[in-house]
Amino acid sequence: MTVSPSPEHSPLGQRSAYIDQYDPTLLFPLPRQAKRDELGLQPDKLPFFGADLWTAYEVSWLNLRGKPQVALVSFTIPCETPNIVESKSFKLYLNSFNNSRFGSVDEVRAKLLADISEAVWRGAPYQASVGVQMIDPEVFDTLPLQELDGLNLDRLDIDCEHYQPQPQLLRAAFDEAPITETLSSRLLKSNCLVTGQPDWGSVRISYTGPAIDQERLLQYIVSFRNHNEFHEQCVERMFVDIWKHCKPIRLTVYARYTRRGGLDINPLRTSQPMALPANIRTARQ
Repeated sequence: MTVSPSPEHSPLGQRSAYIDQYDPTLLFPLPRQAKRDELGLQPDKLPFFGADLWTAYEVSWLNLRGKPQVALVSFTIPCETPNIVESKSFKLYLNSFNNSRFGSVDEVRAKLLADISEAVWRGAPYQASVGVQMIDPEVFDTLPLQELDGLNLDRLDIDCEHYQPQPQLLRAAFDEAPITETLSSRLLKSNCLVTGQPDWGSVRISYTGPAIDQERLLQYIVSFRNHNEFHEQCVERMFVDIWKHCKPIRLTVYARYTRRGGLDINPLRTSQPMALPANIRTARQ
């Protein structure tokens, strides 16, 4: 019987050797379904579409003459993949490029594309790809900063007393006409599932449906403060809770987490197919 890898067996929280020669075996995929089971989600009946947008800020390799090269890399990982990649293993994998020689940036991109695709689709009945965009240093100074749009929930003067997710806080005006609005907050914080280290983020919630009680929604966002889950899992939990308790017609939940170890992770889950937003970092990222 094949045993699925679990977070406690990952490199997280463990002393790790930093390998500087290309090694794709450093990638540690983790199945998404274990956490989705907690939310009652079936793999073939997900209530959302979306992707995880990763940005790698510390990517370097050697050209054939031994001269260091650098780039930023943006990854798009569909939420339908059976696995995520544990973030420390992702960093260790990227470090393995540091003293490896490649003939071109296209060769580096091809390695990244093949390796990440294999890891996140491992065990699936079919194999698909991920998105990989190499960002050249010549355009670094053109990259914008952009805060998440929407009405700022943080303006509300509220009492907060829950620091574990409390979906029962959510309320909506079911006896009133549906509305369409976008709400955002910079007060999202959760903790790493394994190490307990803090993960800071901003979240945007766009919906059409019964008006959601904004004060209670902000209290709900704050209630993740001491919760231990990976970024992707937190966003899926938010989506499911809001979908269940507020019953919107349409819903999109998008979070941008600050980087740790040279990586940021920005999950988006939406009830309807849509174009993904540009992977533009916020000021805190």
